[in-house]
Amino acid sequence: QVQLVESGGGLVQAGGSLRLSCAASGSIFSINAMGWYRQAPGKQRELVASITSGGRTNYADSVKGRFTISRDSAKNTVYLQMNSLKPEDTAVYYCNVLKVLGSTYWGQGTQVTVSS
Repeated sequence: QVQLVESGGGLVQAGGSLRLSCAASGSIFSINAMGWYRQAPGKQRELVASITSGGRTNYADSVKGRFTISRDSAKNTVYLQMNSLKPEDTAVYYCNVLKVLGSTYWGQGTQVTVSS
């Protein structure tokens, strides 16, 4: 089992910034990738950004150039720096871990609200 603890969500005005953190503990070996997803009311959960164990990153088109994902392997923590936030970024953000053998784990979610 992998436990994920997220932090850093909150309320911010459009154009502002937030940084999300997700600390992993437990069976943290053989992690293939870590990432962030989000789910807005009435919408499906979508990938925001991911980073592999080798450092390769992937971003949703809607956040490219504004969000940056990074990973501190020593702390087993993944970060999401969110700049130039827009009201449409409002959602619950979930941390995700994908292990090499395919099992996946989710954090409890953290609310991000961007006011116009």
